[in-house]
Amino acid sequence: MCGIVGAVAERNVTAILLEGLKRLEYRGYDSAGVALFSNAGVLERRRRVGKVNELEQSLAGEPLVGRLGIAHTRWATHGAPLEHNAHPHFSGGELAVVHNGIIENHEPLRNRLKDLGYLFTSDTDTEVIVHLLHHKLQDTADLTAALKATVKELHGAYGLAVISAKQPDRLVAARSGSPLVVGLGLGENFLASDQLALRQVTDRFMYLEEGDIAEIRRDSVQIWTAAGLPIEREVVQYREGAEAADKGEFRHFMLKEIHEQPKVVQRTLEGRLGHEQVMTQAFGPQAAELFAQVRNVQIVACGTSYHAGMVARYWLEGLAGIPCQVEVASEFRYRKVVVQPDTLFVSISQSGETADTLAALRNAKELGFLASLAICNVGISSLVRESDLTLLTQAGPEIGVASTKAFTTQLVALMLLTLSLGQVKGTLEPGVEAELVEELRRLPTRLGEALAMDSTVEKIAELFAEKNHTLFLGRGAQFPVAMEGALKLKEISYIHAEAYPAGELKHGPLALVDSDMPVVTVAPNNELLEKLKSNLQEVRARGGELIVFADEQAGLVNGEGTHVVAMPHIVDALAPVLYTIPLQLLSYYVAVLKGTDVDQPRNLAKSVTVE
Repeated sequence: MCGIVGAVAERNVTAILLEGLKRLEYRGYDSAGVALFSNAGVLERRRRVGKVNELEQSLAGEPLVGRLGIAHTRWATHGAPLEHNAHPHFSGGELAVVHNGIIENHEPLRNRLKDLGYLFTSDTDTEVIVHLLHHKLQDTADLTAALKATVKELHGAYGLAVISAKQPDRLVAARSGSPLVVGLGLGENFLASDQLALRQVTDRFMYLEEGDIAEIRRDSVQIWTAAGLPIEREVVQYREGAEAADKGEFRHFMLKEIHEQPKVVQRTLEGRLGHEQVMTQAFGPQAAELFAQVRNVQIVACGTSYHAGMVARYWLEGLAGIPCQVEVASEFRYRKVVVQPDTLFVSISQSGETADTLAALRNAKELGFLASLAICNVGISSLVRESDLTLLTQAGPEIGVASTKAFTTQLVALMLLTLSLGQVKGTLEPGVEAELVEELRRLPTRLGEALAMDSTVEKIAELFAEKNHTLFLGRGAQFPVAMEGALKLKEISYIHAEAYPAGELKHGPLALVDSDMPVVTVAPNNELLEKLKSNLQEVRARGGELIVFADEQAGLVNGEGTHVVAMPHIVDALAPVLYTIPLQLLSYYVAVLKGTDVDQPRNLAKSVTVE
């Protein structure tokens, strides 16, 4: 979604703001802008539709210089992606605001402010904030006090950064439902919606909590809670290597992150596997006690994380014997939910700031769930802070909008959860946990073997160069993998793709099959293989072209209209993790052939912090 960067220093901050925006490009956006309190003593602004480099080129021709500034990348919600809708927004030539989120009561606020004489120059909900703040400054000369009064009238989600020409020694900020982090420097301080934006200037951060107001000066940072009480937030030193934000030898971040999966899966397993069992305490000191009480599991997530949850349902019920429901967060939060006794609420999110998933968690706290568990990639995220238990994936920063390494580490974390619950409750079949713990140790090597098929998959991708539609098939736990494969293809190549359980083919989708509709199938060697082979014959009989990722022991061979890619053999329970790899590679290489923007696909955002 949108990105925020701010700085107050004794040096020109323009380059810092621009670099911060570049580091936030992974979030998805359609325009960019910057405002500075210039050395001439006035607020100046530059905005451009398109990529950050459009803004950078504009500033190269006509530089803005100042020691206090804010910058923004916008993903359009209210108002089209036009320059007059880009942030920052001004009021009276003396106030500038950037905003992430949505102000739900912007219409009545806009009408009220118009009656007070304010002129609106954009179609955005954000502009009501800057005019309302300007109005509040008529009652108090202090910018921070005015912001505190302003946010009391805002309904919705926001991360705000504000500067004033009349108080040019400070940057003020507010957080409600949209993340903000303060970066600490020496004689200079910073603000951003993601610490990654500030890694070039600092490695020390303070994360604002829900409802916080911050006043950031060159040599101090003051924070107040939603109740108006002063508070000190913990300073966290960020140690992730700077190489995480660099593509290195790879053409795109997505390809780099696909190839990082053996390493990050290994990191996710480290310290969590005993000799023959999962270390349940990895979920938290009270985990074993809570897990012993669990009779049901409710998983809630969005997008790729939802697909991970769907795989986990097969594991939880098939291996641990625990009933499991999986639901899309945006549906769960708006329906009447009947909670089964002793149900563990599990939320899954890469960022931990996904608006619908966070709202579902907050709703769940009112519904009587036994406890909440977050599976997340960001340890200081809202989802983690607000859950009873946590298991952090160790994917590291994921820059590509289409999730890859976050998905496989989520799957690994969910397998650890399955084994931990089954272990504590004694519901696992004898020897199952010891066998799967050993297989988990081998998993990074298996993933490396799948990645070695990179050039084979790249060749297969050529079959899609002129195609506009694709079907993905899978059975059992491979059906969610097929769904994830279809999502990846449509996300980055813009090919329409759908996924079905292979057994459903004859109940409707078979009508679509012809020579222009490739059918991608995942076929591990399990008890459903023979049934799957029958489904594939149905496709060939209708002239459909098959691309089959099959276990090397499955007995499937190439033939007319059938392209088989032999996969390394793996224990059936972990096959969903392995078979995800070639589908990611396929989507990547098809997108490259199509010439799309792989890392920043149109209309999408990395961290969806609004509904």
